[in-house]
Order: sequence, then C-alpha cells, then structure tokens
Amino acid sequence: MMRLSASRWLPDLHRRSVLVPLIIACALFMENLDGTVITTALPAIAASLHAPVLHLSLTITGYLLSLAVFIPISGWMADRYGAKRIFRLAIGLFTLSSLLCASAQTLPELVGARVLQGVGGAMMVPVGRLVLLRSVPKTELVAAMSYMTVPALLGPIVGPPLGGFLATYGSWRWIFVINLPIGLLGLWLATRYIDEIRDRRAPSLDARGWLLVSVGLAGLVVGFENLGKGLIPTSVLLAAIGIGGTALLVYTRYARHQRGAIIDLRLLRVPTFAVSIGGGALYRVATGAYTLLLPLMFQLGFGYTAAQSGLITFSMALGALLMKTTAPRLLMHWGFRQLLIVNTLLCALLLAAFGGFRPWMPHAFIIAVLLVGGFLSSLQFTCFNTMAFADLRESQMSHGTSFSSTAQQVALSLGVGLAAQALSLLQRLR
Repeated sequence: MMRLSASRWLPDLHRRSVLVPLIIACALFMENLDGTVITTALPAIAASLHAPVLHLSLTITGYLLSLAVFIPISGWMADRYGAKRIFRLAIGLFTLSSLLCASAQTLPELVGARVLQGVGGAMMVPVGRLVLLRSVPKTELVAAMSYMTVPALLGPIVGPPLGGFLATYGSWRWIFVINLPIGLLGLWLATRYIDEIRDRRAPSLDARGWLLVSVGLAGLVVGFENLGKGLIPTSVLLAAIGIGGTALLVYTRYARHQRGAIIDLRLLRVPTFAVSIGGGALYRVATGAYTLLLPLMFQLGFGYTAAQSGLITFSMALGALLMKTTAPRLLMHWGFRQLLIVNTLLCALLLAAFGGFRPWMPHAFIIAVLLVGGFLSSLQFTCFNTMAFADLRESQMSHGTSFSSTAQQVALSLGVGLAAQALSLLQRLR
C-alpha cells in the first residue's frame, strides 16, 4: 500500500514542479515573443497592407493598451471564474487572434486583431503565474520559477531578429502563424495537466478602481513606449504620462479605504514582496533598455545583418538556460539577501560592459559576455519572482500576481521609452 501511494505521489510532484512551469513557460514565451517580434517587420507589413509605416505604430499601441487595461483584472477573473478556465481561455484567445493577425488584409483589421491579442496576453501570463504558485509547493518554487524565467529573457532577445528574418526571407504573416502550434500545444497541455483553482470568496469587481488603474497604466505605458520614436508628438506623450501618473496617484488614495481594491497596495507591507516589486522594477527598466539598444547597436552601429545580430544576442538565452539548474543550489548556499546583493552588482557591471562593445572586438568575446549576462539576468529574475510570493498568504496570491505583472509591464515600457529618448537626444547632439 505504501508503494502504491508513493508511486502516485512522485509523478504528481514531478508534474507540479516541472511540467506545470513548462506549460506556463509556453504561454510566457509566446506573449514575450509576440510583444517584440513585430517591431523589425513593420516596413514589410506597411508595404503589404499599403499603409504608411508610421501608422503601423497603432499595432503596438493597441496591444499595449489591452495589456494595461486587462492585466489588473486578471487576478480577480481567476478567482471568480477559475484559474484554469481563464488560463485556457486566454491561450485560446491569444492563438485565435494570432490567426486573425496573420490573415488581416487591412490596417484596421490588423489593429483590431492586435487589441484582441493583447487581451489574451494580459490574462495569460498573470493567471499562468497564479496557477504555478497554487500548484507548486513553496519548497519547489525556486526551481519552478527558474524554468518559467527563461522565456521572459528568450522572447525579447529572439523577437526582433526573428521578425526581421521572417519578413526578409519569408512573409511577415509567419510572425503570427508561429504562435499557432505553440498555442494549441499549450492549450492541450493545460487542459490535461493543470488542476482547476478557484476562490469562491472572491469579492465583487472594484469597477472604479479598475477604471483609475486602467487610465493610469494606459497613459504611462503608451507614453513611455513611444517616447523618442518620433511617431507621436512629444507633447501628446507627456500629456498621456501626466494623466496616467495623476490617475495612479488618485488610485493610491482611493485604495486605502476600499476593501477588495483591484490592486491591493497593502501587499507592500510584506517586506519581501515590496523589495521584489521595487528592486525588480528597477532592473526591468534596464532590461527594457538593453533589449531595444543591443539589436540597434549590432545592426546600425556595427553593420551586422539581422540574422548575425540574432545569433549573437541568442547567447543570452543560452546563458539563461544554463541558470535554470543552478539557481536552487546557489540560493541554498548563499541565501536571497547575499545572492541578490552580489548578483545585482555583477549585473550592473555586465550592463556597463555591453556599452563597451566595439565593432573590432571578436565575436567570441561578445558572445561570451552576453552568455554570462544572460545567466546573471535570469538568476536575478528568478530571485525576484520567487521572493515576491515567498511570504504571501494563499488568499493574497491572486492580488500579488496582478500587482507584480502590472509593475513589470510598466517598468519594461519605461525602460524602452527612456532608452529611445536617450538615443534620440544623443543623435540630436551629434
């Protein structure tokens, strides 16, 4: 009898600690890849749809607006209707909208499909993280997070060169078609291997708070994302940032006296969660900046092709893959505090080293530096993501995932916007 129960328990533990994170990773990779793969293909899409290139920025803006509006509500949706149900719905919606993007014949059709895709992406990643947190024991959380972190680095690095490669040697429509097999596989795996998780005590929707947060995030994300790109007048972007910031300030006052607020600011009273949000946001600003600047430096500064740039930056993804089996042992030996202090300093040095690259440097040297950078960045994300939920109660998990995903999206957009603004300023000073 003991052998029988053990044989059932061990596969279940393996499923929870390895298979569930990999299923969530499929969704995370699809969302992160799609957020960046379109950028280098915009000229080809514009020519195909007979639209001005500048108007194609609407495809990015519409996607980001959907993320900003629907990420905050994702935790409430999972609690009210079931995490597995919402996760499967999100994957299905993302996959269907990818097919609609691939078949679009006009710019309005493409923008509408991208807005729908953003809705799926906004639900897919936070709810997927919630599924992982409620499925994996806390003793296995570091290992599970290390599996899930790799796609977060892989997507933004692979996206731009892959988009350029497909647009150059194939069709821009394949940028969206590649989501179909990934989405269908993720949908089947989620249906088969993920258990339903639902909180029947979920409060009613905080509609007023959702409106304030949506306006605030939409203003900040769209403003920061387009700063310095010359697509939208700077005065309009600054106004959007100002409106967004004001809406979020109003929300902070509102949420203090509101039970069941859509973003629970009381979670910041948990020290590990607050450190993860604050420190993680700062590092994601840097991540957003280098995912924009590295491909530009290699292609425009060094004269590499999109394929060469992609092969070189892919070494960061390899470094992230090497990290996934190392993180649990490093954390066991060093602990969160000491490891984060040391790793943060090393990450800062590596980011500075990226700025020291020169065209005459051997490719092997650049690849080696990026390989180490990918390892350290993945370790940093694993530490922050694990620490964020280490001390949260079960009832706080859904609000925690919404809060964390919201902060991550704003930080990455801020990093891209600041990098683009700095680049634009330096070009004007030359």
